[in-house]
Amino acid sequence: MAKFRKKPVVIEAEQWFSWKDGPTGGVNGICYELCGAIAVSKPHVHTLEGMMMVSEGDWIIVGVKGERYPCKPEIFALTYEAVE
Repeated sequence: MAKFRKKPVVIEAEQWFSWKDGPTGGVNGICYELCGAIAVSKPHVHTLEGMMMVSEGDWIIVGVKGERYPCKPEIFALTYEAVE
């Protein structure tokens, strides 16, 4: 199998923790999930692949086409490093 290296691309990202600071990074909660008889608002972002749920601590990445998607902190740390 051929091997490939990810192109060096600078991205924008923001770590998301909770609603207390208001919606950030494109995270919103207009999608409702039925939990028993109660509808609960779930934090999510709209991606090119559809809606993806966001958990506390996830990074919201802005992709090369301006799209947003969540990334788990562990994967983010292995994949990206800060630039100045």
